[in-house]
Amino acid sequence: MVSFMTHVISDKILARIYGNGRGTVFTPKDFQDLASRDNIKTTLRRLTEEGTIRRLLRGVYEYPEFSRFMNAPASPNPDSIARAIARTHGWTLQPEGNTALNLLGLSTQIPAHWQYFSDGPTKRIEWSGGKLLFKHRTNKETTLLSHETALVVQALKTLGQDRVDDEVLATLSKRMTTKALAIAIREAKYVTAWVYAVLKRLATEKGCSHA
Repeated sequence: MVSFMTHVISDKILARIYGNGRGTVFTPKDFQDLASRDNIKTTLRRLTEEGTIRRLLRGVYEYPEFSRFMNAPASPNPDSIARAIARTHGWTLQPEGNTALNLLGLSTQIPAHWQYFSDGPTKRIEWSGGKLLFKHRTNKETTLLSHETALVVQALKTLGQDRVDDEVLATLSKRMTTKALAIAIREAKYVTAWVYAVLKRLATEKGCSHA
């Protein structure tokens, strides 16, 4: 009976991993509704040994994508790693500076450190492929914003008003759906005035009825 139950638990965990798709980063807590902590750790260890998943750092795993170019598992997404860690600890996370610009496609420069504001402790985390820096900061301007709205607000503030040109607006317009812009207009009323004006302009040009 124990062996049968272990098999059932393993199948449930594996089904969730497959269901979330390749490139997904997760921690044991993402499966705590399925099994006990020990059963989860045992299953993840076995899947790692079998090569189904890989361990990126302590308590953080990935169902890796495959790179045909390198003929090997692709490099993990640093933002996915950061969000998995934040999710496990219950931290609110907002990309900072160049990290926000990269995630929005406003910069092709790969950050030396992927940096985030967090309501958790200041913490530096390294794995074989990169570095994360979580900075403790209570940012009242973005605390109540959804992830996408806060990401755009942070990116615009990093660029500065004088650098928001037509190319930046076109990139943001392509990146944000009408729904996302409508949400941003509702949420961002109290951010820096020029940032809000940029969001309103984007919404208007995209034909958002909520602008």
